Amino acid sequence: MVVEYLQGWLSSPVETTGHRQASWRADPQKAGIAGAMADIGTHAFNLAEYVTGLEVTAVSADLHSIVPGRVLDDDGNVILLFDNGVSGVLLASQVAAGEENNLSIRVYGEKGGLIWRQMEPNSLTATWTDRPVQTCRAGTSFPGTGIAAPLHTRIPAGHPEGFIEAFANIYRNFAMHIMAVAEDKPADMMADYPGIYEGVRGMKFLEAAVASGLDNSVRKTV
Repeated sequence: MVVEYLQGWLSSPVETTGHRQASWRADPQKAGIAGAMADIGTHAFNLAEYVTGLEVTAVSADLHSIVPGRVLDDDGNVILLFDNGVSGVLLASQVAAGEENNLSIRVYGEKGGLIWRQMEPNSLTATWTDRPVQTCRAGTSFPGTGIAAPLHTRIPAGHPEGFIEAFANIYRNFAMHIMAVAEDKPADMMADYPGIYEGVRGMKFLEAAVASGLDNSVRKTV
């Protein structure tokens, strides 16, 4: 499993130019113990656990401040160990010059793999050991897409869909989950949104990654 979140907007010391978004992210008094790993690495971590359905039990991190004078990390690599023994790699960088918001994940199994990129959210690529590469598109009704995919697709196939609609789906799921519980109806399908548990998991990951990066050790996240 490989999960990446690459940005390039901090490849120069823009926090010294009065850039409001950069200035607080580079200030440990405001941003906390980490920079890029906190800002975008936690998103990649959550995506890895959500997509695989597994939990990370230990990490080994290598964090860097590439831009001279920057205190907090702006680039990092983390080796992940999941609770079933599977390993993975998480890459988070805000100094990958030219990158925008390149969040992506690749998951490989015995018979094939899955690839998804946020910058092309309507496509899911499946790679196989015994057949050609397959591309699944959002908004289509082909067999095998399951129940959840059509439920979270808001516009016809071929129209751009992704970031804003994803927020709408989270808010909708939360509201419908509350209504289903109140009406004593099946609520499992609508419980698909991040909650306090996912937030705590992200903070544990961040603390373990920073500690590992400081002394080059393996730290348990749970």
